[in-house]
This record gives sequence, C-alpha cells and structure tokens, in this order.
Amino acid sequence: MVKLLDTYKTYDNGTKALKGVNLTIEDGEFVFIVGPSGSGKSTIIKMLAAEVRPTSGKVSVNGFNIAAIRQREIPYLRRTIGVVFQDFRLIDNKSVYENVAFVMRAVGTPLRVIKKRVPYVLDLVGLLHKSRRLPSELSGGEQQRVAIARALVNNPNMIIADEPTGNLDPARSLELMMLLEKINMLGTTVVVVTHERELVDQFEKRVVTIDGGIVISDKMGGYYSNGQIQH
Repeated sequence: MVKLLDTYKTYDNGTKALKGVNLTIEDGEFVFIVGPSGSGKSTIIKMLAAEVRPTSGKVSVNGFNIAAIRQREIPYLRRTIGVVFQDFRLIDNKSVYENVAFVMRAVGTPLRVIKKRVPYVLDLVGLLHKSRRLPSELSGGEQQRVAIARALVNNPNMIIADEPTGNLDPARSLELMMLLEKINMLGTTVVVVTHERELVDQFEKRVVTIDGGIVISDKMGGYYSNGQIQH
C-alpha cells in the first residue's frame, strides 16, 4: 500500500516539485500517473523507491516510512518494489536468463529457487524460448519484457513502470500494457507513469493526473486534466 499525506518536496536548488500531494494506492490496484513534464511525476516515483525523501508530510510505502527510513532499511523496501525503466537497463553481455537471474543472485537467493523462478517469469512474459539470447538479439518490445521479468522475479508487492512504452511503437506499447494488466490480475499492484494519453484511454483504469506538484484529478478511466477527458 502507498500513502502520501500532505506531501511536499523542495529540492536544494529551490525547485518545488510537490506542493501538498495526497494519494493512496491500495494493494492490488492498477493506477496510471499522468501529467506534463515537470509536473512532479518523477519525484513521486523517486520517493516511492526512497531515492528522495519528502521535505514535509507523510509517505508510506509497503509499511515503510520514507521520511524516517534508515539507510540499512532501503534495500528491504526495494525488494517489495520492482521498477521498469524506459531505457530497459539490461546487461549487454548477459543472456536473457542471466539478466533476470542476476537480481535474484544479488539478494542471495538459493540456486534451486533461481532455476525454478526465472523460467516461470520468462514464460509469463512470453520469452522462455529466447532465454539464451543476448539483449542485442531482441526487439525493443522483447527487451522491455525482459525488464518486466527482471522487475517481477523477486516477487515484489508492486511494479512501478516509468514511461515503459517511451521507446516502443503503438502496437508494442499496447502489448506491453496488456502484459502489465495480466500481471496485475495475478495480484501485483501496478503503477504506470506515462504521458501517452491514447494508450491510457484504451484501459478502464484509475488515472491520477499531476500538474504543478499537486493532484488535479483522480478518476476511473480516461486521461483527465482539470476534470476533463482529453482526446
């Protein structure tokens, strides 16, 4: 569960990124966070992963208090979250299997568990048959699915996808969003940050619109701005 209560964030350079955000995301929800560049979306994502802390207000993520979290607790918080980036961030000289297994090894998962879990998530994202390929041998959409498998493999409570379709064509973008919807239906909370309103409008999901550091709309279905659907 995510809860931001009267959350403000002012950076050292004086930029006021968040100006009193109130937002709750329940376990098992699928939520789009939308808004223009500089609206505060990225700050919220960084806050959820404890990359930045609020200047004031309360932020709770999966039971962790972000304002007061200790450095040694941050890795435990991050194990409850899987993050998918726009630029994939795959390891070029490792196979698809090794890219996904790497994050399990990093947290000390036993080899027998890795051998069982990695094929499962690769099958879930439709890439089990390409487990021995290198990232350079895959399409952009396939690379993004590897990134999703990697985010999923440690069984997080929540997946955060930060502009996951930014490098994909419309058909692959829709495919990827349907995969995230499938993952959500299996019980994982999914938060997608995007500016692609046409894609958002194809899904009847909760849409939270951020602008000027505040939540200006929180509705079910459609890309909203000031309470109006934009087409």
